[in-house]
Amino acid sequence: MPVPSLLLPSPVELLEDERLDAAGVQVLIKRDDLIHPDLPGNKWRKLKYNLEAAQAAGASRLLTFGGAYSNHIRAVAAAGALCGFETIGVIRGEAYDPLNLSLRFAVDHGMRLTYLDRQTYRRKTDPDVVDRLHAEFGEFHLVPEGGTNALAVHGCAEMVSEITEGFDVVCCGVGTGGTLAGIAAGLRPGQRAIGFSSLKGGDFLSDDVGALQRDALGEVTRNWEIETGYHFGGYAKSKPELVAFIDDFQARHGPRLDWVYVAKMMYGVHELAARGRFPAGTRIVAVITGPDFDTQTRS
Repeated sequence: MPVPSLLLPSPVELLEDERLDAAGVQVLIKRDDLIHPDLPGNKWRKLKYNLEAAQAAGASRLLTFGGAYSNHIRAVAAAGALCGFETIGVIRGEAYDPLNLSLRFAVDHGMRLTYLDRQTYRRKTDPDVVDRLHAEFGEFHLVPEGGTNALAVHGCAEMVSEITEGFDVVCCGVGTGGTLAGIAAGLRPGQRAIGFSSLKGGDFLSDDVGALQRDALGEVTRNWEIETGYHFGGYAKSKPELVAFIDDFQARHGPRLDWVYVAKMMYGVHELAARGRFPAGTRIVAVITGPDFDTQTRS
């Protein structure tokens, strides 16, 4: 599906850092945050084939789910504006008045918002809830929360083919598991992927990634793992040492890391390197899956 101004393939940059040099590893950053200002990183990669499926089905309206600070909600609103779809965002929890920056962005890009209480939201894909949404909004093509499904796995797998430099390991943040499932699916023999969970108690994510791969590929690849010790308190939680790392990274290298996912991954890469987790000579690609949106409004 044609979208104006996509920067693909996204750039790959060498991260020059004496701490990594001392550990004997080289880190390249895959700048997926630069793909598009409104559809950056894994948001575009997850949505690409979902949008094509909606178009093929003749749909004119997209409906999706997310929290009040969801980058996915922003991305679907932007995709609708760029590709000619009406969009509906079903938001978890109570209505916001005034709207926060994420929801204001969505509305400004044409999205209609509706809200589900948290108990109902947990059942958001149950037939009775979906039927109720159809009764209110008419026909729509349902895009899953986070855009994560088998189509998203195929979209994320394409990222690997863009990396022309040799590498041993790809690292990414993990929320729903779709990006990790796709990256691992695209790896060549001898390469592996490490996902860094942004969720506290993220051990269940291994089952989710496996299920996504079975759905998309018919099998589970065995070239990936998930680190669960770098969540910094859980989803959308932070600690002073993470903030200090983000500030230092920006001062050294330029990009301001998204603290919900990317900064936790990058912190983990640096710490594992310092601890000798990676053999000397290892070349790592760290994926910057998105920019730092609305930092001041999150909690």
